[in-house]
Amino acid sequence: MAMKKREREAFQKNSEVELEITDMSTEGAGIGKIQGFPFFVKDAVKGDIVKAKVMKCKKNYGFARLMEVISPSPDRIPAPCPIAGPCGGCQLQHLSYEAELRFKEKRVRDALNRIGGIYIDDLTAAEEPIAAMAEPYRYRNKAQFPIGYGRDGKISAGFYVARTHSIIPCSDCLLTPPEFSAIMQKLLEKMNEFHILPYNENSGEGIFRHVLIRKGFGSGEIMVCLVAATEDIPHLEELVEVLKGFPEIVSICLNLNEERTNVILGSRTKTLWGKAYIMDKLDSLQFRISPLSFYQVNPYQAERIYKKIVEYASIGNAHRIWDLCCGIGTISLFLAHAMPYCKVHGIEIVPEAIEDAKKNAVLNGISNVDFTAAAVEDQLQLMEGEADVVIADPPRKGLLPSALEAILKASPSHIVYMSCDPATLARDLKVLCEGGYRLKAYQAYDFFSRTGHVETIVLLQGRDTL
Repeated sequence: MAMKKREREAFQKNSEVELEITDMSTEGAGIGKIQGFPFFVKDAVKGDIVKAKVMKCKKNYGFARLMEVISPSPDRIPAPCPIAGPCGGCQLQHLSYEAELRFKEKRVRDALNRIGGIYIDDLTAAEEPIAAMAEPYRYRNKAQFPIGYGRDGKISAGFYVARTHSIIPCSDCLLTPPEFSAIMQKLLEKMNEFHILPYNENSGEGIFRHVLIRKGFGSGEIMVCLVAATEDIPHLEELVEVLKGFPEIVSICLNLNEERTNVILGSRTKTLWGKAYIMDKLDSLQFRISPLSFYQVNPYQAERIYKKIVEYASIGNAHRIWDLCCGIGTISLFLAHAMPYCKVHGIEIVPEAIEDAKKNAVLNGISNVDFTAAAVEDQLQLMEGEADVVIADPPRKGLLPSALEAILKASPSHIVYMSCDPATLARDLKVLCEGGYRLKAYQAYDFFSRTGHVETIVLLQGRDTL
């Protein structure tokens, strides 16, 4: 029975409640109920009994801030990062890794069942165990550090507090390589010395907005991309000289974002020193990565999931493969290399990524692949009857309805869908399954350890192949 309004109003803002945490939200917050009314409590763990302060109550749920863990869950551990609580980057550092994996498996299953309408029995038959990390830290090959002011008034960098654009300084993010912290520390020293002002989103004044750092784990090469609101940067040559002192850095770039926006990167990038890209290696293949190119942030898991995609795509008599949202061609080239008898077509809307994809094909001596810069939904209109297998790796928002419609019209025998959001994955699978496909297999991957995010790969089989 829903709580009545007068009962709900008893939970005034800043009042304290005691909650037994019986579940966790998709974002990793603990959920506890009073008289059936749920409260979401960040940093609480399933199995905790906590004291929490009410922050906000809506009609059907409320939010509360963790004040004290009265009785800890068996799955609770000390968070190794000192800013894990306020930082918006990690949500699960206080949860044991074993419990994190169980949480992510359940999150995928629940989404497929609740949103996708795929029955539990089907999931049990199709599910493969989640692919865990050997070490759930220091796995990110890319980080974007917003630049602002610390409480001491000095120029600082770190990460945004959850759901805000307030920066919490971070001297060493445990998800990134140690070199990133050393580079940022040296940059901040010089920014303070030269009084190079951070960009202010409210006033539109200032210079530096972010610093983007990428590392090729297979090559050791590092790129530093300074994101600024103007080309007129005082002491830019001195900053470049400081960065050149790091032997791992082979590329220093400037990205110009002159718009009044909170979008991180602008559309124009120029090379200040070194190469315009870095190289990386996955399995036996090499990849060229530019500042704006999409490249999976976890190379350890990327290599594993790409091999699984090859395994899924090899089912049946596949000779024509279309790779949607192909980025710099990583999946396309894995497929073309492993299946030389196939022709692989990669589609990506970002022209710079397609240029990298073409160069990566030449770099690896792979000729049974081609790449097109186009919107997926537009190019799909041309592929009716031209695909045996469709590979889809869309952004978090999933595929557009027009793209799903075009896939169904093309009627490939199999679809392999890679997703970083179980909810949009399940939403799209519902459309595809209603269009005649069925779930054949799926596996979750812990791509984003210590966060609430999870990657999933799904194999769908067409009705004509059953």
